[in-house]
Amino acid sequence: MQPNNPFTWASGWKSPIYCDNRITLSHPTIRTYIRQQLTQMIQEVFGPVGCIAGVATAGIPQGVLVAQELGLPFIYVRAKPKEHGTGNLIEGDVLTGKRVVVIEDLISTGKSSLQAVEALREAGYDVAGLAAIFTYGFDVASSNFKQANCPFVTLSNYSALIKYAGDNQFISDSDVELLKQWRQNPAEWGK
Repeated sequence: MQPNNPFTWASGWKSPIYCDNRITLSHPTIRTYIRQQLTQMIQEVFGPVGCIAGVATAGIPQGVLVAQELGLPFIYVRAKPKEHGTGNLIEGDVLTGKRVVVIEDLISTGKSSLQAVEALREAGYDVAGLAAIFTYGFDVASSNFKQANCPFVTLSNYSALIKYAGDNQFISDSDVELLKQWRQNPAEWGK
């Protein structure tokens, strides 16, 4: 947490907090737990699928782990087509017509996730939905996913994170209040 030196997101928003799910990959027990929970959630919510697609870059390792657990093919979607070689936007053996679940590490506004969903649909995939580790729970994300007709599920969310951090004294009561204020209007916070 850095309220005096906020993080800048790709959207341009300033944030006193940064949720870096990539760190989980360095810890086998946590990595295994996330893989198992994502797999279970996908099976329960989306049912049978034929492929797993990761969103570049942080959704790639999580997606590979889930695809391996399910014994399914894996592909990933770049933010933009590769500027050399094949010029692919979707990497892997493109298996059009397959029912796919998209994997993301976290959802803020949903923009990059939904760009990947759209690319997959344009390539002929049946996108069942998206699964992620974490969501900030912004209304704009829920609205964007609803408009795109793409259901999504996550293992955790911002409210649970802040409650856990406060209850376990990782952050102070004043930090909790600051984080709640930021969450109310993140687009304007820090300006």
